[in-house]
Amino acid sequence: MQSLNRPGKKRLVACPQCKTMIEYNPDNPFRPFCSERCRLMDLGQWASESYTIAVPVQPDDLLDDSSEC
Repeated sequence: MQSLNRPGKKRLVACPQCKTMIEYNPDNPFRPFCSERCRLMDLGQWASESYTIAVPVQPDDLLDDSSEC
């Protein structure tokens, strides 16, 4: 079985935000993003609810009125 950490082979991935090809390695503090800017842009999109999950709401997902805190 070969190790995933092969010396001499660089693993290139696309930044999820700007699609720039970057080396995926532990030395990159922003991975899988290319920079802090792209990381923060993605975080902002999550915080502003720009990302959604396309699944209809089911009745079981809703809170029951009788279970108040």
